[in-house]
Amino acid sequence: MIQLLLIALRNLGSHKRRTLLLGGAIAGVTMLLVVLIGLSNGIQATTIETATTLMTGHVNVSGFYKVTAGQSAPVVTEFPALQEKLLREVPELDYMVQRGRGFAKMISDTSSTQVVLGGIDIESETGFRKALTVREGKLEDLAQPNTLLLFEEQAKQLEVKVGDTVTLSSPTMRGTSNTVDVRVAAIAANVGMLSSIFCYLPNATLRVLNQMRGDATGALHLYLKDVKDVPAVQERLRKRLPELQYLVLEPNPQPFFMKFESVNREAWTGQRLDVTNWEDEISFVTWSVKALNWLTVGLLVLLLFIISVGVMNTLWIAIRERTREIGTLRALGMQRGWVMVMFLLEALVLALLGTLSGAALGLAMCLGMNAAHITMPVAVQVLIMSEQLRFVVDPSAVAGSITIITLCTTLVSLIPSYLAARLKPVTAMHHIG
Repeated sequence: MIQLLLIALRNLGSHKRRTLLLGGAIAGVTMLLVVLIGLSNGIQATTIETATTLMTGHVNVSGFYKVTAGQSAPVVTEFPALQEKLLREVPELDYMVQRGRGFAKMISDTSSTQVVLGGIDIESETGFRKALTVREGKLEDLAQPNTLLLFEEQAKQLEVKVGDTVTLSSPTMRGTSNTVDVRVAAIAANVGMLSSIFCYLPNATLRVLNQMRGDATGALHLYLKDVKDVPAVQERLRKRLPELQYLVLEPNPQPFFMKFESVNREAWTGQRLDVTNWEDEISFVTWSVKALNWLTVGLLVLLLFIISVGVMNTLWIAIRERTREIGTLRALGMQRGWVMVMFLLEALVLALLGTLSGAALGLAMCLGMNAAHITMPVAVQVLIMSEQLRFVVDPSAVAGSITIITLCTTLVSLIPSYLAARLKPVTAMHHIG
């Protein structure tokens, strides 16, 4: 086997131009695949980190309250008692926060816009600080009543800055409208689509706006120690909450603000809880991650097909050029199986050298682009939920890319290798060419 490996290396070395051309193509495919996987992982990681901090937990227990059968509000009443029960039912819990939910028309002196309101208690929101980059003002000021956090896109649309006052007008649970004047305490960098939809204010101010009691909130966000436990925790809560005398809505994998039409059609009043996970709540943005994943798979299949054709053609040429050599080896006693192994080893060595080089280049490119802090246009920020392009390199994904491309390259060499082994010694030795 060592002798065959040495022969394979010698053959690759004796045809440097062909080896460099095909090896470079394999390296290019591997590099492109590593970069695409890094980009896909980066978008997915950014989406999860940003969305699970700004608008959802890993698992959410939210609620809808209906004063009349046709009108609902995103409210969980008497949430401290529910919070205690969840602490007992979810040992996988890392921490829990409560968030108010609401809708409002936000009005400045020059413009207005419709927004989804998020109520927060900034002092207990350690993860919230990590997910945002504050451009103006301070997040700590959100501890004061009647304050507001906007994103740059919203501040530009409303033509406001830190210290300016805007008016929030919102329908209450009783069907009337209420208004509150709030001061812009901080302006944060855009985070994609969420920048045009959500803004944040203290829970106490949101309760005043919605005319709710102090023991009411919009949702309890549960952050688990391991995200893999999400399906088990969600299923357990769906079973346990009815046993704890809570009415629970049927599963509906959509964001809460897209459920009002279906909830309002249901003939019930009072409160019902809704148990969702982070994927349900951000389903309106995860399509970009799925689209990129499918694009990566499609490009991989296309590029592997091109490389496979190239490898087969190269081996056909090599076999034709070395027909007399094959005949000589067979005449000296080399078995057909070893002839086949010799060509397979040549393809394997070429594929390994190409994929390892390509993976190294891909890793270097990902690290270089991360270090460059590339700022993307607003249209792209909507997809990646971040101002900057981010690449996350998973060692297992890189190893998988190397393995897939190497195996495919080696497997497509089976046919020409088998035909080379089938050559008769006499015919091969008399071959002219």
